[in-house]
Amino acid sequence: MACLYRKLLQCSSFKFQINSRISLPACSKVHYAHSRSHSALSNDKLFDKILIANRGEIACRVIKSCKRLGIKSVAIFSEADRYALHTKMADESVCVGPPPSGESYLNMEAILDAIKSTGAQAVHPGYGFLSENTNFVKLLEDNDVVFIGPNSYSMQAMGDKIESKIVAKKANVNIIPGFDGVVKDDEEAIKHAREIGYPVMIKASAGGGGKGMRIAWNDQEVRDGFRLSSQEAKSSFGDDRLLIEKFINNPRHIEIQVVGDKHGNCIYLNERECSIQRRNQKVVEEAPSVFLDPEMRKAMGEQALALAKAVQYDSAGTVECLVDSDKNFYFLEMNTRLQVEHPVTELITGVDLVEEMIRVAAGHPLQYKQSDIGIKGWAVESRVYAEDPFKNFGLPSIGRLHTYKEPTSIPNVRVDSGIIEGSEISIYYDSLISKLTTYGATRDEALSTMTKALDSYVIRGLINNVSLLREVVTHPDFITGDITTKFFEEHYPDGFKGKQLNNDERNELVAAASYLFLLRETRQKHFLNHDRPSGKSANLDKWKLYVLLDDQKHEVEVKILDKTYQINIDGTELEFESSSNLSSYLIETKINGKEVILQSLSRTGQHLQLQHYGSKFDVTVMDEAQNEYFQHMLEKPKEDLTPFLDSPMPGTVISVSCEPEQDVEEGQEVCVVEAMKMQNSLCIQKSGKVKKVNCKPGDKIQEGQRLIELY
Repeated sequence: MACLYRKLLQCSSFKFQINSRISLPACSKVHYAHSRSHSALSNDKLFDKILIANRGEIACRVIKSCKRLGIKSVAIFSEADRYALHTKMADESVCVGPPPSGESYLNMEAILDAIKSTGAQAVHPGYGFLSENTNFVKLLEDNDVVFIGPNSYSMQAMGDKIESKIVAKKANVNIIPGFDGVVKDDEEAIKHAREIGYPVMIKASAGGGGKGMRIAWNDQEVRDGFRLSSQEAKSSFGDDRLLIEKFINNPRHIEIQVVGDKHGNCIYLNERECSIQRRNQKVVEEAPSVFLDPEMRKAMGEQALALAKAVQYDSAGTVECLVDSDKNFYFLEMNTRLQVEHPVTELITGVDLVEEMIRVAAGHPLQYKQSDIGIKGWAVESRVYAEDPFKNFGLPSIGRLHTYKEPTSIPNVRVDSGIIEGSEISIYYDSLISKLTTYGATRDEALSTMTKALDSYVIRGLINNVSLLREVVTHPDFITGDITTKFFEEHYPDGFKGKQLNNDERNELVAAASYLFLLRETRQKHFLNHDRPSGKSANLDKWKLYVLLDDQKHEVEVKILDKTYQINIDGTELEFESSSNLSSYLIETKINGKEVILQSLSRTGQHLQLQHYGSKFDVTVMDEAQNEYFQHMLEKPKEDLTPFLDSPMPGTVISVSCEPEQDVEEGQEVCVVEAMKMQNSLCIQKSGKVKKVNCKPGDKIQEGQRLIELY
């Protein structure tokens, strides 16, 4: 087995199945085929039917492995997810309640009823929801249903951050200094914070995913952080216990993937670098890490195994660490479940982690030894969210995807998603659209493919964070690997403003806008009632245009030649070539020999909205007559919005701390809104007297809804 796998790791053919949501390397597929025949020869009985106690992309991911292994799958869904992709992919699907997760995906009795009615023998929990809930595991055990995850002792010991630190310390694992107990109230939190020394991290004892976590640099921030974190933890995990520990400033976040079985075997599958985060939630991950050398990788892996063996770990899990600039690493927590970012590990090792979880749960030993696990190539994952990156690096957005095209035709691209064109991103759940993962023989190749994939990803109908993702993966410091968890704060101290174009990039955008204008003009002048042609077919071969971009006007002269356009922009000559037409979502071009991909988002009269380098730009293109008229148009005055507090996101009002006629100060918290299980403190923008309060606790609100008005 080990010999075969080493040969597979040397496999140079690394192609993905086109138009497949979950596609692993060709050499990985060969290995999986070998595993199936190996299982058949050794009578490795698995399960006949598995219920997936989750939704979205992770449910679809688990269903994929079930299908490949010949196991029937059962999906559960809330009323909001009745037509979701995971319900269509599964062999059977059962409704478990209303849209709120507490009444559906966290409703253990309803899920148990679904298990009984379908005859499922085992449950895969995915991540989040009930994936680390020991009460759920006990309920399944009492009903002779197999939980595809670790044993309840491992889950309890590692799922509780307080107990996990005690276990880690006994196993000689490096831990972060802090208070190893439950912090009772904000005054006790301040006491411990002063003893530990600022800054400190306040965090929920249960759960993960960045929820229930706050950094505090002084007493007041501890008091505020304790309140918000406890509320958030209670809402997300039903457990408001908090701990407090030293905040390691400017670290890297590096984690080790482990897998154990019920026969005492345990291995680590190298590391993932997850330092690019916002609000303690990961945005871009990769495997391996540029920061680790073989010696450090081995040391971190061995400590992760020591911790896993200390709790008799018997499934897939992740040991997360903070690493300082001197390569000192500290245990942060262990996630006793499949991790969101597991695809990058699968791509560089060829191991299907879901398959291993299923096999282990069925009582079989691991298919691998530590010597089988190598590193083949590089993988990068970008989390594509329905959120506005210009608001605190990503506040949630909701809406319907009226147009949705994944870039799966590009080689070495994997897209894990639970949506299709027409799907709705709901207020009730996480705003993840997909996980976009790219592979390359080298890191440069993986990043180059990621850039092209992001440029080619067509998402219409709601705001998304593609612009931010593209900025990250093309940032010079990210390319060199010089990153920490403070990446966004360091490089965008005033928030993310979108791509800032240089002269060459501006000219590319102006040229593309001019091209689209000419396609439309030639269609209107010469091709009425006919199919839309390429602009190079036009008889009119010379144009003078004016392009307005960011309040700057550019003079453009265009000559249409046989196969190309010669475009002069303010005296700069460009050779422009494209076969795209007005019906294309993508504008695939060559500009002076350089391949450039833009997207046409909308057209209204002379106004175009284009996506260039991931960001949206409004462009106005005019001919000479239209430019003359434009000189006489008045600019619309801008409204002063400082006396108002509008909600920056859809969500639920948790609390309101002001009333009419009350005096408020600039920066004062007046409202707390929960969105996607995150508590957000909203502050007034200027000092004054409250005129109206347009919301109350419990209200469901939309993005842009006016909450507070001042005189």
